[in-house]
Amino acid sequence: MPLTIAVIAHDEKKKTLADWVIRHEAHLRAHRLIGTASTGTLLHESCPDLRIDLVKSGPLGGDQQIGAMIAEGKIDLLVFFPDPLTSMPHDVDVKALLRLALVYDTPCAFNSASADQIVASGMLRCEPPEANLNARK
Repeated sequence: MPLTIAVIAHDEKKKTLADWVIRHEAHLRAHRLIGTASTGTLLHESCPDLRIDLVKSGPLGGDQQIGAMIAEGKIDLLVFFPDPLTSMPHDVDVKALLRLALVYDTPCAFNSASADQIVASGMLRCEPPEANLNARK
């Protein structure tokens, strides 16, 4: 079943996230991606065949919009590459997003290594419905 995956990266980590998405485009293609405005736009430019829905930029409320989706059970996976070495003016929003992901037990990846582990786990594998039917016969 397709997942809804939130993708977010701070400015200094956007290229790292874009590189990860490019490497795993085949795995991500079957899923719905939701990105904050600048991250989602960059990812769409890197992988134009991926469907990426956009919310506002993180500092303009995008982190909060994704947090609300987590609270509503609408996000299955959060892939968030924060920059731990740069102070963020919207740090409170980032902390609120992380708190909601923890409260609602949402699977998360915070760097390429943890995101690669999610791919390796098989979580992103999507079998077409007919494959599931054939397995039951």
